[in-house]
Amino acid sequence: MITVLLGLAGAVVYGAADFLGGLAARRARAVTVTAVAAAVGLLPLLVGLALLGGRFSAGAVLWGVAAGVSGGVGVLLLYAALATGPMSVLSPLTAVFTAVVPVVVALLRGTVLSPLGVVALVVAVVAVLLVASVPDRGGARLTVRGVVAAAAAGCGLGGIVLAYDASPPDSGIATLVAARVVQAVLLGAAALVTARRPRPGGPPAVTTSAHQDRPAVAVARGTVLRGLPRTLLLVVLGCGVLDALANVFVQAGLHSSDDPSTLPVMSVLNALYPIGTVVLAGLVLRERLTALQTTGIALAFAASIGLALS
Repeated sequence: MITVLLGLAGAVVYGAADFLGGLAARRARAVTVTAVAAAVGLLPLLVGLALLGGRFSAGAVLWGVAAGVSGGVGVLLLYAALATGPMSVLSPLTAVFTAVVPVVVALLRGTVLSPLGVVALVVAVVAVLLVASVPDRGGARLTVRGVVAAAAAGCGLGGIVLAYDASPPDSGIATLVAARVVQAVLLGAAALVTARRPRPGGPPAVTTSAHQDRPAVAVARGTVLRGLPRTLLLVVLGCGVLDALANVFVQAGLHSSDDPSTLPVMSVLNALYPIGTVVLAGLVLRERLTALQTTGIALAFAASIGLALS
């Protein structure tokens, strides 16, 4: 039960971070917002490290670096995918790979799930696919390059969960700090490179977060950030802090039990983060949920109950 609660908490907080990141991306490049949020997210992790402690063992640093590289490469591939094809197809595709890759790894390791657990995981993956689906009005054409980039992005983002799961249980927040430093450096370098290029038509219509920068759910085009730069800064700060907190929930959930099923359960619950994004988009921006997204949310709750009981 605690694993499911931590997984859902991480997904909701991730969704809120992505929502704020999406708002900020209306006024700045998405990769720039992500890089700044990644750097900001390091501060609360350092505070948590001072208060709660952590052990920078070789394993903690190694898996932290692996998580940072996997996440950084994953988000850059995600941007490449969404820049070359329809978000309505590539975003859900990335989400499914993000959820399924850790599950496949767990099954290959010999993890055996109960029948109820198997059904719940399948339902949860379908929920991820539905909630992450967004209408695409850009007329972009689906290409093999876009599909491959989206699938690779999902594998990279799923690799973060695998790295956190493999980190030593006594590492605490140390692994998260190492991962965040690497992500901030990688995304910061990417932001510097893209800053030299002209930005046609404004930032892409995708939500982003500093951590997994998981596949996005579109946020309504509005005038929320057409205010002072200070407002934009506060939004990015909120994105970074929430994203760091979500990472804490995910790692805590992965180490909350010795049950081998913890990894697949957490990976799928983690991929439900679009729920938080679309709900906030509805509450704040008055964006209406599609029928598919509403169905996905209902299936997500049903799957969560099934996972808690399995």
